[in-house]
Amino acid sequence: MMNLIAKQELEHDRLQTARQWLREAFVLLSHPPGHAQVDFGQCIGFIGGVRTVMHVFCIDLPHSDAPFVKAYPAETTEAFLDGHVSAFAFFGGVPLSILYDNTKLAAARILGDGQRTRTRAFTELISHYLFRGRFGRLGKGNDKGKVEGLVKYTQRRFMTPLPHAASFDALNAALEARCLARQDEHSGRHEETIGERLLRDLAALRVLPAGPFEPCEKKPARVSSTALVRYRMNDYSVPAHLCLPGRIGQRFRRSGAGRGRG
Repeated sequence: MMNLIAKQELEHDRLQTARQWLREAFVLLSHPPGHAQVDFGQCIGFIGGVRTVMHVFCIDLPHSDAPFVKAYPAETTEAFLDGHVSAFAFFGGVPLSILYDNTKLAAARILGDGQRTRTRAFTELISHYLFRGRFGRLGKGNDKGKVEGLVKYTQRRFMTPLPHAASFDALNAALEARCLARQDEHSGRHEETIGERLLRDLAALRVLPAGPFEPCEKKPARVSSTALVRYRMNDYSVPAHLCLPGRIGQRFRRSGAGRGRG
């Protein structure tokens, strides 16, 4: 009986040792200047007096913890692209690399070897600004823990109590002011302010390209005899000359902006 108990205790010790070896370990990361992380978060607010679910584009520079956030009515390709354009303008430069989760706005497919096939819109964005797009591991949100923290910070501090604004433009102007004010504060255990550390980030950023980037989703569309094209179940007017004889039914590229009838 004693031998059986001893064997059970020995087996228990072995299992405990094995569990300790298999336990996931973490180390504090050191973030060099000039890199970024991006994610979307959801918040509630009032736009024009209407309770609205807002999709907030968040970008964080991990070296300095400098944030930029911008709210949109939906998490679309246009919002994804416009968020980058607005963030680059806010910081006055382009990060060397940006880390993402596996959002379908950027990764069209995840291949068997873990490689990602980028969406056309994301490829155009990278080609214009020349930064390196990186993706975190599947199911590992801690890979981009800085921007995950920014999403929570935005929900708790920027969007609490629930914001009231006349329009998304007015709300985003207020959010930009909050991001600027955040630069005078400290984060973590750093003695320097976010703004003081941001200077090293800014020095490492790429120069903005000379030409603008149009943040839109490009889709082929057919022009009807009434000078309309359909996009996302809505009809949009186009110049009348596009529906001249011989051009009706011709395919045209549409950016997703315009006046809808639907």
